[in-house]
Amino acid sequence: MKDVRDREILQHLRSARAATVAELAEATGSSIATIRRDLQRLDDAGLLRRTHGGAVMGEGDAPFATVEPVNRDGKERIARVAAATIRDGQAVILDVGTTTLQLARLLRGRAVTVITNNMAIYDVLRDERDTHLVVLPGDYDPVYRSVAGHLTTESLRLIRADHAFLGVSGMSPEGDLRDTTLAQVPIKQAMLAACDAATVLADHSKFPGSGAGRIALPLALRRLITDAPLEGPIVESLGRRNVEIVTA
Repeated sequence: MKDVRDREILQHLRSARAATVAELAEATGSSIATIRRDLQRLDDAGLLRRTHGGAVMGEGDAPFATVEPVNRDGKERIARVAAATIRDGQAVILDVGTTTLQLARLLRGRAVTVITNNMAIYDVLRDERDTHLVVLPGDYDPVYRSVAGHLTTESLRLIRADHAFLGVSGMSPEGDLRDTTLAQVPIKQAMLAACDAATVLADHSKFPGSGAGRIALPLALRRLITDAPLEGPIVESLGRRNVEIVTA
C-alpha cells in the first residue's frame, strides 16, 4: 500500500505541481498523519520538497518531454556505440529513458526483437516491419511515457533476452545503480534477471548518482557507455567488477 500511495502522491504533484496535506489525503484515501509521514519520507529521498502544510514537486522528477531534449548530442553518441554492439537476430530489452529512445531510433529497420516498457520507443518502432516489437503491460504513466507495476515485472519473468540496455538516474561511487522513481526499481531488477548481459547508458549528468531507489551492481552488467571520461572511486569500483567503461 505504501508503494501505491507513493505513486498516487507523485502523480498528483506532477499534475498540480503543489498540494496540501489535506488534498493528498483525499486523493489517496489516507489519513492526514499517514500523508505527513509519507511526505517526510519522500522528501528525505529527494522525490519532492516538503512545504508548510503540503509539498511541491522535486526538481529530479522532471517529465519525459522536459528531459528528452537535454544533451541530445551526448545521448545520440552513446546510442550509436550501443547500437554497434547489437547483432541482427538478437532480442534486446530497452528500459525507460531518453537515451534508450535514441538507441531505438537507430534500430529502425533492423532484424532484432525489442522488448520495452517505454511508450516513446513504441511510437518509434510500431510501424517497422523488420523489427519485432514486444510491449510490456502495466500501469501507464503519461509523465514518463512508460508502464510500471506488477504486470510489468511478472511479464519479464517469462522473457529471456540477449541484452538489456538500462537507463538510470545515476550511479553511486560504489557502482550501485540509482533511480529517483521507486516504481521502476523492481522493473530494472527484473530486466537484469531476464538478460544474458546488460549495459547501462548514462550521460555525464548521471555522475555522481542520486535517488532513493538502489540496485546493487548486478553480475549481468558488462558495460557502461557514457559521453565523458569518468574519474574517481566509480572507475575503481567498476574495474573491480570487470565492467567496461566506454566513452562515446
